[in-house]
Amino acid sequence: MDQSGNRRSDAGVSDSAARAAQDLRVAFSLLRRRIREVSEKQDLTPSQISALTLVSKSGAATASALAATEGVRPQSMAATLAALDQYGLIQRNPDPGDGRRQLVTLTDAGRERVEGTRQARSEWLARALQDRCTEDERQTVIEAMALLERLTRP
Repeated sequence: MDQSGNRRSDAGVSDSAARAAQDLRVAFSLLRRRIREVSEKQDLTPSQISALTLVSKSGAATASALAATEGVRPQSMAATLAALDQYGLIQRNPDPGDGRRQLVTLTDAGRERVEGTRQARSEWLARALQDRCTEDERQTVIEAMALLERLTRP
């Protein structure tokens, strides 16, 4: 037992900390999956959606840099980017610093797709919180998020 009366696990953390960690992982995994389902159109695969989002976040990037960030083989990223190119969601332009390389960016259609996806996800989550939680519960979520944010700080 620790000073606050909580039992400690073999890893040196209280049972409540271990349970909170497990519950958070499960809840965030389910929430992430549900949010993805809300806005994903069936014309893109999960890897294409992930790459499209990555291009959106990174701005201009090479295919090899995108592959490294995603943790996939360059050949896999090339196939993913080829599909996104066919849908008109990305474009490739010569790298001004090295003409042998191409930089991948979003087209207007790609930006609209990413923004539409982001908006649909935000609207779904806000609506779910409105419909399924009381005002007090929503305030509890806000307070819990402040605590969780502390976990992400160095």
